[in-house]
Amino acid sequence: MCGIAGEVRFDGQVPDLGAMARMNECQRQRGPDNGGVFAQGAQAWGHRRLKIMDLSESAQQPMVDPELGLGIVFNGAVYNHPELRRELEAMGYRFFSHGDTEVLLKAYHAWGEDFVQHLNGMFAFAIWERDSGKVVLGRDRLGIKPLYYAEVAGGFRFASTLPALVAAGGVDTSVDPAALNFYLSFHAVVPAPHTLFTGVRKLPPGSLMTIAADGQRTERSFWSLSYPQNAADENRSFEEWTDMLLEGLRAAVRRRLVADVPVGALLSGGVDSSLIVGLMSEAGVQNLRTYNVGFEDVGGEKGNEFEYADIVAREFGTRHERIFVPEAELLTRLPEAVAAMSEPMVSHDCIGFYLLSEAVSRHSKVVQSGQGADEVFGGYHWYPKVADSADPVADYLQAFRDRDFDEYSRVVSAPYQGVDCSGAFVAASFNTPGAADPVDKALRLDTTIMLVDDPVKRVDNMTMAFGLEARVPFLDHELVELAARIPARHKLSHGGKGVLKEAARKVIPAAVIDRPKGYFPVPALKYLQGSVLERVRDALSSRAARERGLFRKDYVDMLLADPMAHITPLRGSKLWQLGLLEWWLQTHVS
Repeated sequence: MCGIAGEVRFDGQVPDLGAMARMNECQRQRGPDNGGVFAQGAQAWGHRRLKIMDLSESAQQPMVDPELGLGIVFNGAVYNHPELRRELEAMGYRFFSHGDTEVLLKAYHAWGEDFVQHLNGMFAFAIWERDSGKVVLGRDRLGIKPLYYAEVAGGFRFASTLPALVAAGGVDTSVDPAALNFYLSFHAVVPAPHTLFTGVRKLPPGSLMTIAADGQRTERSFWSLSYPQNAADENRSFEEWTDMLLEGLRAAVRRRLVADVPVGALLSGGVDSSLIVGLMSEAGVQNLRTYNVGFEDVGGEKGNEFEYADIVAREFGTRHERIFVPEAELLTRLPEAVAAMSEPMVSHDCIGFYLLSEAVSRHSKVVQSGQGADEVFGGYHWYPKVADSADPVADYLQAFRDRDFDEYSRVVSAPYQGVDCSGAFVAASFNTPGAADPVDKALRLDTTIMLVDDPVKRVDNMTMAFGLEARVPFLDHELVELAARIPARHKLSHGGKGVLKEAARKVIPAAVIDRPKGYFPVPALKYLQGSVLERVRDALSSRAARERGLFRKDYVDMLLADPMAHITPLRGSKLWQLGLLEWWLQTHVS
């Protein structure tokens, strides 16, 4: 896990090394172990390093191979790098390091841009060719690692975080109207290539961007998720699918144990993280460290699942740590979590992940985490609603979207009203070939879009704020492709995630499977009150907010008059959505 950055010039000028230094410094937390800049001609590359694979200086980045005439900056982890190394060595390649970064360089030289098809892992990278001046940017299939870019006068910049590009300067930070519609409709999800800033874009998951020396850019997708339907898969029994899924999960968890430091686990107490812990133990991990965060019970809402995490920790003999966060500390530290967001994220558990990551990073540099299971295996309540729907697009939007376009038009001022981007986006996704069943259409949208820019981005931002690498086995692309073949009825059985739950029974105690799904909102972010309410009120009434003019005053006043009365279908605060956006903008834009 690291932070990468770069600048490529097309106007005959040299890169701005001051801007490079600012980007690197902005991303220091992502890579606290080391950093460097390499500049040559019209190009400059920056890197902040978190030492996970090959702890020696041989794996330092930016990495240059003068024999091949190639260089790379890379963020992520390629789990099959030992196998690829052996394959490349058999082809005659010689290695000077022992990690995954150099494997990517050699693989690119051997197979060209199609080398990404050989990779199993999470990654964002830039590879440059010394002699041609060509640059190739890439992002992993499921967008686990971020990659933002911006056109600047005479050149092009990229970074692992949006704030790093802003820190470099020369970026148009006006709010993109389409992105604002997405943000307020999809509980802060802004699908690639959009970001909230007009001048910043993000490379879509599973994509490559090629930049020629003269600045010409081409972009292509190297992976897409399809849900094939064939007679063999349809006729396969539920029990057979359960066995196949369990083997796929075992492989995904084993892959994510590849590291030169110990690998721990985030253990929420739910089925997903408990299953990961069980499979890590089964794979032979010794002295496994597990971590669970919990909050105070407030207003009758339970704030932790300590007892379920304890069951799993006892079952597998882990070195378990309960991390209890008093509400006062949670609210005091909230500004830090907002500052750590590459894009504003309204999910209540951002602050929980932030504080959990801080505590975990004192003992571990790598953990496995359970994000993605609900989207991949059908755990959310809207999937049954679309199963037999006459209008699955409308039913998905009704269950998932925070507000319809009529309400959205009452929220934002006239320059931002535009068209119903979110409704059109869902309709276009459902009409894209590759998924015939309405449930599969919803699962594909959630797995490839909503998951990427909500829980996955949240985990990346909050863990990397403390130099902690989080690995997500449920998003192993081979496992996701296997899950896409499983008929929807098997996923929706047993109240959702049926096939996954049955696989889990062979590994973990039934007590953590046969219970209601946990959901722990931070009450002060769901029902705004106290210091958070005052911070939101100040942000929305500030001079900066008035000058920006995003929201209609009558709508803001209505929310402020009764903050607890306006809750989204997915149990979020409508006032928090608006207030967080202004707070984030004021934090990251001078």
